[in-house]
Amino acid sequence: METDITLEIVGYVASVLIILSITQKSILRLRALGLAGALTFLVYSLAIGAYPIAVVNVIAAAVHGWYLRQLIARKAEVFRVLHVNPDSAYLLDFLAFYNDEIEGHFQPEFVYQPNDDQVTAFILRDMVPAGLFIGEAADDGTFEVKLDFVIPQYRDFRIGRYVYAPGSALLTGIAPSCVWATASNPDHGNYLRRVGFTECPDQSGRYEIGIEVDGVAA
Repeated sequence: METDITLEIVGYVASVLIILSITQKSILRLRALGLAGALTFLVYSLAIGAYPIAVVNVIAAAVHGWYLRQLIARKAEVFRVLHVNPDSAYLLDFLAFYNDEIEGHFQPEFVYQPNDDQVTAFILRDMVPAGLFIGEAADDGTFEVKLDFVIPQYRDFRIGRYVYAPGSALLTGIAPSCVWATASNPDHGNYLRRVGFTECPDQSGRYEIGIEVDGVAA
């Protein structure tokens, strides 16, 4: 009896994993959850003797595993920062297209007000505009990140880690005392931590990171 209940739970877990995988916007998470679901279904189908289902899930697991390995092991990806004018027509169209994603989920308080003092740059991944960075130097010598947005299918943290890594050329010519951002929600805070920011305990929601600019650590 206990064995039957355990097998039933395994089957439900496999179903949940498959359903979750097809709801993911990130290709990496889709493949990872798809692989986990296929392997769990494989265990379930073998346990109940459903061998045709087992064969299907062996194939599904192999496909997910192959693509997942390609995503993780890709070392030839080229990242590049492309600075654009604050009033760039493409930038404005990009913000309009992803407005619901930015304001409805990622950074709901963000309002774009272009000015000549801003740093506005697209982050290219294999020459595809995969993210948008907007920031501005503050009067106290620090640099505030206004928007750090990555389109859904590229949210595997590689772009964020590249942007704030030495040599990204994001803040060329600017040497701030620190770079900081305010987390709009828990997901935003988690993202900032994942890419290297540290939460300031004495300032609610503020995160800071030191980055190297032209050989000088900020």
